[in-house]
Amino acid sequence: MEHGRKVHVAIIGWACTALCLVSCAAAFSHGASPSACTDMMPQHMRAQLHSPRNNYITIHTNMSFFPGNKVPVTVRSSRDFMGFLLQARKVSNDEVAGTFVFIPPGSKLLSCFEDGDTVTHSDKSLKRNLSFVWKAPDQPIGDIKFL
Repeated sequence: MEHGRKVHVAIIGWACTALCLVSCAAAFSHGASPSACTDMMPQHMRAQLHSPRNNYITIHTNMSFFPGNKVPVTVRSSRDFMGFLLQARKVSNDEVAGTFVFIPPGSKLLSCFEDGDTVTHSDKSLKRNLSFVWKAPDQPIGDIKFL
């Protein structure tokens, strides 16, 4: 009887551990975690950044904007990818700026510092070319960079 109880407890423990690992591993298939907002580094258990020599990602937008303007932003990659995190940041102090007002299918808004200031993936589908619309803040902010 005692042996049967130990086996039962061991099976329950193994099942709980397996469920926890599966939920952690699958958690980022629906977008980046808010813990990635500051440094924009993947928080996945096994995530590895690809070598820039093997592929490249370019971000295209207009050269200039005025406060309140809506700016088209295109992300293009030389290879398919599944996950991403996109923000506009002030060049002067690296603060996140503006909001995204249009996002493509397969992506969702993430509120890192204010509503809609960041975009991440919403599924594991392969992506290569994505188009967004970013709205500049109503006050002048100087130069920005998209990361």
